[in-house]
This record gives sequence, C-alpha cells and structure tokens, in this order.
Amino acid sequence: MCRWLAYSGEPLKPSTLILDAQHSLVAQSLNSPLGAETVNGDGFGFGWYPEGSVAGSTPAMFHSIEPAWHDENLRELTDSIASPLFFGHVRAAGGPPIQQTNCHPYRYENWLFMHNGFLSGFDKMKRDLTFAVDPSLYPHIKGTTDSEVLFHLALTLGLRDDPIGGVEKALRMVESVAHDHGVAFPVQATIALSDGATVWAFRYSTQGMTRSLFHSVDIPTLQQLYPDAERLKLFGERARVVVSEPLNDLPGAFVEVPESTVMTLHESGYEHRPFMEAA
Repeated sequence: MCRWLAYSGEPLKPSTLILDAQHSLVAQSLNSPLGAETVNGDGFGFGWYPEGSVAGSTPAMFHSIEPAWHDENLRELTDSIASPLFFGHVRAAGGPPIQQTNCHPYRYENWLFMHNGFLSGFDKMKRDLTFAVDPSLYPHIKGTTDSEVLFHLALTLGLRDDPIGGVEKALRMVESVAHDHGVAFPVQATIALSDGATVWAFRYSTQGMTRSLFHSVDIPTLQQLYPDAERLKLFGERARVVVSEPLNDLPGAFVEVPESTVMTLHESGYEHRPFMEAA
C-alpha cells in the first residue's frame, strides 16, 4: 500500500535517506520490490522535529499530492534542514482520494503517526469507528483515510499516556467492530509513532501476514563490518532507521522486525516485545 521510514539519532539532512540512499524512499516510490504495489506515486509526506527543539515541541510537516520522484520542493527542503527525528512516507492510494489531507504522516500536538496497510471493510466500520473518537479530537480529522481515523481512535484510547496500549486498544476495537460486521481479517498494519523523543514501530495484521518492516543495525557495528564504506561516515553513533524496506544491499545492515511485534527506539537502542499475540 505504501512505504515509509523513521529516523532517530544525531541531526541529519533527511535527503541522506529520503533521496540519496541506494534504495531511498523516493527510489521505493518508483520501484518497491517488497511492497504490495510496485509504484507508490499517489503523494507523499515528510514530518520532522526541528534541530534544537525541546521535548513536547510540535513537529513540522510537508505534504504533496505529487509523486515523490517528481517534486523538486522535496529536494530543496530535505537538503536545507537537519533533524534528529523525522518521518517520510510515500503513498499508494487504496481507495481514498488523492489529496493532501490523506497524505501521511498525521500530526496531533507533539505526535506523529504513519501507517502502511489498511483496515479491510472500513466502509462498513467507518461510522462506528469514527463515532468512537473523542468529540474533542473529531475536528482534527481532516481527511478520509482509515489510517487517520485509527490514529485519532488510539489518541482517544490513551495513546498519549501509554503509546503501546493506546494503539493496541484501537486495533482491538477495530477487530471487534469488524467481527460485528462480518469482516474476517480487518487489520493490515505497520505503524510508526513518535512523541519527538521516542519512536514506536508496530508490525501486526489479523491474518498474521503483515507487510514488511526492518530496522538498521547500529552504526558502530556497521562501520566495523564495512570500514571502507564512505557513506557510513555520514552517520553518528546513535543514528538508526526503521523502514518498510532496506535502504541498501549491504548484508547484515538491516534486521527484519518479527510478526506481531512492537519495537521501541530510544537513545539506548532498540527494544522488541510481543504485540497483540492473543488477538
């Protein structure tokens, strides 16, 4: 459906990953070997926490309905800033119209959220799920996607206090409503979520056949494995990225996130734990 990446570490020019990597996000928008769709050209989005921003700061965002490979502003922007934490997303529209309000990532206060996948049978569930969103949050839903409703449902169910628990409650509600409407396998999701300090990445589907998700190996290890790789010198020791597909062909550079897993990325590294196993 889509491809995305999330970076955390020392401030970095986002173009380093979004445009210049061997299999950059823009390259994946044109050719996505591991994606459900080869081409992801129905718009894109870029969200970032500015360098030097304090905890709780509101991230900046840029959305466009242009194909990512065709938008000169994306190069200008991602070459001109540095960010310690940013999200990038290229979209393959699965039904909702191509418009800026349907481009990921989505933002609420200091939170960023993006999703690859879909809620099967959303047309049957949309009224129930949307009406379950807290009335104070409902006006913030600007587009028509299942992903945006899912984000606001998770906010309603406690995401700000318990990010993992909020997402889990939202997905369990989706599965419960889907059951009532006779939808067998409603959830297909890799999700990225951040409050500006921590990144949470989820890989889960009701059917247990989730879209691909990987994270990079730590930079010191990679530099030991590939001492002659000049490109690795661009990254600081804390640089880490979570991606729908690996950004290069270096053996051992990326590790697949297991099914039904939530991965937490903070300053000390990655932490994996089971997610929704009993669903």
